[in-house]
Amino acid sequence: MQQSAEKVVEMQNVSIAFGGIRAVDDASLDLHKGEVVALLGHNGAGKSTLIKILSGAYKRSQGKIIIRGEEANIANPRDAKAYGIETIYQTLALADNVDAAANLFLGRELRTLWGTLDDVAMEAQAREVMGRLNPRFQRFKEPVKALSGGQRQSVAIARAILFNAQILIMDEPTAALGPEETAQVGELIKQLKQNGISIFLISHDIEDVFELADRVAVMKNGQMVGSAPVDAVTKDEVLGMIILGKCPPGATPGPGAMTS
Repeated sequence: MQQSAEKVVEMQNVSIAFGGIRAVDDASLDLHKGEVVALLGHNGAGKSTLIKILSGAYKRSQGKIIIRGEEANIANPRDAKAYGIETIYQTLALADNVDAAANLFLGRELRTLWGTLDDVAMEAQAREVMGRLNPRFQRFKEPVKALSGGQRQSVAIARAILFNAQILIMDEPTAALGPEETAQVGELIKQLKQNGISIFLISHDIEDVFELADRVAVMKNGQMVGSAPVDAVTKDEVLGMIILGKCPPGATPGPGAMTS
């Protein structure tokens, strides 16, 4: 799918401070429809904090968030969901002792006219959304604790898109996965792009980033070092952005870029 010119997210000059320390300082970042933007940086660089502002976990102290061209008021995770923003954390937050359908509808269960759980309808919808996302998934009757890491990611992603998420935040989706499961998650991300879903991908894996992302954005010390299309920079140049804050010629520099 060719990247759309439509911006679905614009974070403009966003800042947040904890105890007088600016964890995010004047950061700007955008995301187009059907695009994957990888957000990189050392631990403590500010990337997770910036994304938690978008997800509603933190409330920004300065700056604007614009969703599909309109300024958004995101004060909590419920607000974010109302704008079609869903977050898939590394821990996945799945209920291990129940099956895929029960996880997809957790807290939003379907009920029959008699007020009982409508297991048949929930499984049917689970099969429909899984069929679009991961047709090879067939383990609908087993508790999710019995699933592989890649299959668990499928369930978490399906839960997000079942309720019409158009913007996904994925926090280290391939951490602690083996090569085969990592490849499976990569295929899921590519399928989401084909469906026009926009993704912020937080990752430490440069190989993953260059395989899956359209653009990279790098933060250091709470500031944006810069951003670039993946085909305009090398892996070594991205590492230089992460470690030194050095913005290469193919990147657009931010306030945190090292000045010579």
